[in-house]
Amino acid sequence: MELERLLRTQGFGSRSECRALISSGRVFIDGECCDDPYADFEPEGFAFVVDGVSWRYREHAYIALNKPANVECSHKPRFHPSVYTLLPRPLVTRGVQAVGRLDEDTTGLLLMSDDGQFIHKCTSPKKNVPKVYAVTTKHAIDDAQIDALLNGVLLNDDPAAIAAAACERISEHLLHLTVTEGKYHQVKRMVAAAGNRVEALHRVSIGNFTLPVTLKPGEWAWLTAEDLEGLATGNT
Repeated sequence: MELERLLRTQGFGSRSECRALISSGRVFIDGECCDDPYADFEPEGFAFVVDGVSWRYREHAYIALNKPANVECSHKPRFHPSVYTLLPRPLVTRGVQAVGRLDEDTTGLLLMSDDGQFIHKCTSPKKNVPKVYAVTTKHAIDDAQIDALLNGVLLNDDPAAIAAAACERISEHLLHLTVTEGKYHQVKRMVAAAGNRVEALHRVSIGNFTLPVTLKPGEWAWLTAEDLEGLATGNT
């Protein structure tokens, strides 16, 4: 694949932008500057450096981001910065999208990808992908609330009760709640229906993939093949 086209597939801009990027000596391969837009390379395993930043060819982008508070999962945010401002331009240009959304005040694991099938598998209600949230509550958590969440609570706009897939009390004001659906403000509304109130909400994991402790708020990382396998096995 010609270098110019290869860079376009990775989100480095239009044909003319990639050609200019290469011709101006800003692209390095194996430590050597390559200023020929038409130089041919095999995409699989191809590594390159643009403006001092190392990249590797990926047919699709799969990343995990530790979403901080006061960031909106939208390209057109209303009140806070967009989560896309936390990503380098090539990822945004190639069309990476949030895999589901987190409320602006919710923190934690947010998957992002430009693979439509992957996004569908992770967000479709039929796939029953478990999502674990660390829920900090206003009031002390009692056994009756745990039972209500496990047995099912009624939400205002849903005629059927919704039950948590799992619910574990970690401390007096902290529980880990697992859900497999993605209704609007679902966790907050479930906890409210059980007689408590959410003070802070943090997504810990999706499927069998847990947010790495080394990933600080606002940071992102590529998902590995092992990570993707964990997400796949999380589907039931």
